Amino acid sequence: MRRVVRKFSRRVPEWRPRVVPVKLEEASEAQLEALSVTPSDTKVSDYVLTLAHDVESLRVRSPLFNAIMYDKGGMSRSEREIGAIGASMVNRCIYCAAVHAARHAQLENSTEIIDRLSLHGRAAALPNRDRAILDFAVALSEAPPKAGPEQMHALREAGLEEAEILDLILSTALFAWANRLMHVLGDPVRSDGGDA
Repeated sequence: MRRVVRKFSRRVPEWRPRVVPVKLEEASEAQLEALSVTPSDTKVSDYVLTLAHDVESLRVRSPLFNAIMYDKGGMSRSEREIGAIGASMVNRCIYCAAVHAARHAQLENSTEIIDRLSLHGRAAALPNRDRAILDFAVALSEAPPKAGPEQMHALREAGLEEAEILDLILSTALFAWANRLMHVLGDPVRSDGGDA
């Protein structure tokens, strides 16, 4: 039996859709075209197949996701993942937090930061730059006006340049949208019931 996961972890759960995903063999030409670009240009997941019910949105969603999370220049990819994790923690999106925690660990070739976040949440002891990034992502996710001059000052004091700050805003805002879609369309599950 698969149980819904309710606890943050860097162990990525399965995502079980509540809406029947589009079947590739039954997809329309427009759906197949929209599905030709996937997040990170890898595989077509059940999530993306579920989003394929709204072709127009999917057609712009995946290229936008890739441009924000994988574009070269500006903020490092691992730091963009911290923005995604911060938003996902606030929005209680267990699946997104786990996926992006795993990606951060892979990019950094270390689980140290993610282990701290898993154990202590937002109160985790982090290096100054990571702390400023996480605090900004959390503030922006809780209520956009909370990400004000104090948070911007902390980002600049931590050494972030304007292009990096823009990347952080975009990656955090992207997950305000993505988390809400994930919540409504499905659930994070595990067959062993662990971390439930």
